This record gives sequence, structure tokens and C-alpha cells, in this order.
Amino acid sequence: MIHLMHKSIEPDAMPILYDTPFSPASFNADFEIRDGSWHVEDGWLIGESRRNFASMAIMRRSFFGPVCLDFRARVLPPCTHDINCMWSGSWDEATNTRALAYVAGIGGWWDSKVGFEKSPEYKLNCGTKLLDFEPGRTYHMQCGSIGGHVFVIVDGKLAIEATDPDPIDQEKYGRVGFEAYCTRVAVTDFKVRRAIWEEVSEMYEPEY
Repeated sequence: MIHLMHKSIEPDAMPILYDTPFSPASFNADFEIRDGSWHVEDGWLIGESRRNFASMAIMRRSFFGPVCLDFRARVLPPCTHDINCMWSGSWDEATNTRALAYVAGIGGWWDSKVGFEKSPEYKLNCGTKLLDFEPGRTYHMQCGSIGGHVFVIVDGKLAIEATDPDPIDQEKYGRVGFEAYCTRVAVTDFKVRRAIWEEVSEMYEPEY
């Protein structure tokens, strides 16, 4: 059980909307490469890019409504930073760049932070260095949002949460994907889950 502000969630028990192991055939059928080099090796999706740019593989199918991306990932040597994902997103076909979307990750934001941002304006950002990120280590990540309530869970612990005062319309925007931002990353055990929750009434009892 993860306790968010005014909500409780159980990510491991959330209903599964997509759960297809990575293979060359499933990746070609279910994803589009929008920048960078992406391929599958032994059940791992490998993404590589030398650019300071959101080099992405995005799913052809959209997942609308509250969602949680559930996956395991690591940075591949010699790289040391950035495991990033996108949801509730959209794509600008004219510029071939990410448009409105939620983006979260670990080991990023130029200072090995856990973070969250909202593209394309990037006026809503938050981050923390409280996670001691280790390049090469495999992390279990569960990233998603309920309306504008964003959460990033790493290895079963809440790493960061934020509330967007101007939430993305999750019934309109539903692209999901992975990013290689001047790094090499590997992703496996990928699932898209329906983010469900219970409302929690918050109040303090006097302690003295």
C-alpha cells in the first residue's frame, strides 16, 4: 500500500491494460521509433541516443484515463544517467517532438535526481536527490497519475509526488513511451496498468 496525499494505491494490484513481453516482433508491432536507436535483446528493450534530446520509442496504442507504467530498467555502461518514461502524452507530428505529456524518471535532470516534468513548456517541474541512484542497478519503477496527481514509485517506495493545477486531460491524451536522453537504457517487464485508488480523509489528532 502506498499512501499519497488524500489517496491510497496498491500499484501491484492495479488492473493490467497491457502486458506483452518485449520481443523483436512485439516491439515492431506495438511501438514506433521516433528518434534514437531501439531494439530488443533477450527480453530487454534497449534504447540508445547520443543527443541531448528526448529520443523516444512510443506505443502505437493510446491508453486513456488514469494509468501507471510498471517496468524494470537500468542504465547501460558506460552511461550513468536517465531512466525516463512518458504517459498521458501526445506527439507533434510536424516537428517530430513530444508535445503535451507527463514525463518522469530517475538518475536525471543533470544531477542524478528523481524527477517529474510536464512538456512541452516545462514550467511544471519537481525533483529530489533523496534516491541514491546507482548506474547499472536494475530498478522497479511505477510511474503514473490520477488526474493531475503524479506519482513516482521506485522499488516499492514513493519517491516523489506532485499535483498539477492544470492537469492533462487523460481522456484526450494517452500516448506512452520510453526515452533515451543522451544515454543507453534497458527496460523489461513492462506493463500498463489502470491507476485505481481509494480516497483518504486526512486530519491530525492533537498530540498534546
